[in-house]
Amino acid sequence: MKLGAIDIGSNAIRFQITNVIDYNGVITFKKVEYVRFPLRLGQDVFKYSRIMEASETKFVKLMATFKMFLDLYEVDDYMFCATSAMRESVNGKQIAERVKKEVGVDIEIIDGDREAEIINKVIFKNLDERSYIHIDVGGGSTELNLIVGKEKIAAQSFKIGSVRRLGGDDSPKEWERMKEWVDKEVSIFMRPMIAIGTGGNISKLYELANLPKVKSEVAKINIHNIEEVRKELARHTLEERINLLMLNPDRADVILPACDIYMSVMKWASAKDIIVPDVGLKDGLLQLLYERQIKKSKSKREPLF
Repeated sequence: MKLGAIDIGSNAIRFQITNVIDYNGVITFKKVEYVRFPLRLGQDVFKYSRIMEASETKFVKLMATFKMFLDLYEVDDYMFCATSAMRESVNGKQIAERVKKEVGVDIEIIDGDREAEIINKVIFKNLDERSYIHIDVGGGSTELNLIVGKEKIAAQSFKIGSVRRLGGDDSPKEWERMKEWVDKEVSIFMRPMIAIGTGGNISKLYELANLPKVKSEVAKINIHNIEEVRKELARHTLEERINLLMLNPDRADVILPACDIYMSVMKWASAKDIIVPDVGLKDGLLQLLYERQIKKSKSKREPLF
């Protein structure tokens, strides 16, 4: 079974095709194609409240390219999902309608709650009964989820993101609202918490920390390591981050703002460590598609593989 997931974010657009393999009853998700295209829709939207013509033209071309890939790989099911940039853009729905007419695919523009719900499909699998705060930092928004005993007990989306902060378009009132939410929802009985970080920037921060890897342990980084990485990054100019530290240009400028968001929430929640599962919306979409195919096959009583 082949599945396709397209995550239309504020900083970049991610496309993945995965082959789901059933070998002796063991289900494996094997990535066969992955593209990350740095089309920063949020840069337009957070400044001008709309996706500008040049970005729209590139966007439609990109969607047509991805649709061609899906056809060539003969995928069984796929989803196109857009997050904060398109949902806040005054012409986001109009562009989605254009893509449907010209390319023949539906783009689902999802809210923060739905985004967190989809990501949680892959987050919950490896959690125990302890208290966790899930911090998902995107280009335009940050989704926080409080998880206790493997159950989500509170969730909230905030208009604070790496691209938005980079452009100075984040509101001090929104930062205060996020702090108040954490203070209110994270009781003294839950502290200290364990953070879970998703988003491309936390994975890169973990990589830059160059921590020793133990196969039996989950990937995690403590707040002191993050602070050290941030200091090192801040020591370099943008050009040096790209050419010496080998960061992609669209990562080199937003990684510091993203770092500030992760560290702030961790401090408010008294979380010393943050788990880095290296998954995101596209992985949740693939899981959702797999479940949809299972349900469909059961209703028709047809084999999946």
